[in-house]
Amino acid sequence: MLGEDGWAIHDGLQSARRSVENMAPSLVVLVGDVMLDRYIYGYANNLNRRSPVPVLKETHREQGAGAAAHVARGLHSLQLEVAMFGVVADDEAGADVIDALEEVGISSNGIAVLEDWRTTVKTRFIASRESLIENTQMMLRVDEESSLEIPEQVADLLSTSASARLADAKALVLSDYGKGAVNDETALALMATAKELGVPVICDPKLTGLHRTRGADAVIFESRGLELMRRRLFKATADEAAIELVEEHGWGALLVLGGQNGVDMYKQEGEHIHVDCTLPSPKQQIGLIDAAAVAVVVSRILDLSNLDMVHLVNAACECILQAVDVEHFAIDRRTLCTRLDEIAWGMQISQR
Repeated sequence: MLGEDGWAIHDGLQSARRSVENMAPSLVVLVGDVMLDRYIYGYANNLNRRSPVPVLKETHREQGAGAAAHVARGLHSLQLEVAMFGVVADDEAGADVIDALEEVGISSNGIAVLEDWRTTVKTRFIASRESLIENTQMMLRVDEESSLEIPEQVADLLSTSASARLADAKALVLSDYGKGAVNDETALALMATAKELGVPVICDPKLTGLHRTRGADAVIFESRGLELMRRRLFKATADEAAIELVEEHGWGALLVLGGQNGVDMYKQEGEHIHVDCTLPSPKQQIGLIDAAAVAVVVSRILDLSNLDMVHLVNAACECILQAVDVEHFAIDRRTLCTRLDEIAWGMQISQR
């Protein structure tokens, strides 16, 4: 039998699905690094004659707004209003980012366009053998980005403009990829304003930018990031490292995404919740943190319990882990609700 705890989880999943499906429109302020994601697909059947590297026979290309814009796409798909603030260059890639945002109905008014700069572009080469088209994998990623910092006055403008929207917001998201849209001063100012207004702050930080997240309500890592911090802190286990990080930085919670190993949440005083991944064979992880950030925002807006939040984050991660095309590397409302139903149904089936 499923048991009392199992039925409580099952009912929580169903309740979360109904809440997500019927969630009222709310404003979310999002500040972060915006990029262009390009995907080049094809077949890799042969090795190069001159060196042991695969030869990609291209079949098609896709592209879209990535990084913080992935978060924006997910929030928008859940009927949330997104006030997004970031930077692109006055170049072709920057124009493509803005076009991709506006195409799905996300305003680009908060995106500053810089001259003498370069829009960050991540190009991923994804391939399989023609006889194994279901088993695609990324062969290579190429990054193009500016070596210059965002001008201080532009960063200040982003911070001031974002702060002005916080009074009406239900959450603040800082999506920090280390490209300059979030710096020490802007993070401090934004978080201080959010705290004064009682707006929860969710951070997706670079490991070198943890000092910019002090006092955040929720911080998101991938498991490899926590493992790196474990080594830096000379801790015997990841759990010990996570608890120290939470206490040192005053975080409300640390969410650790383990991919096929599920999701862990750590809070102060040693509280730890783990939820297993229910997928038998995850396919990829592009967009994992961005989907988790969306789920955490939704959990805060809906005032879900800690346990239900971890289950919602896990469901959002599973949507990404089983995605097979670029359109689903960002979370969306229909896919998330369907996944919550599937997990709840799977719990019932497993007991028959």
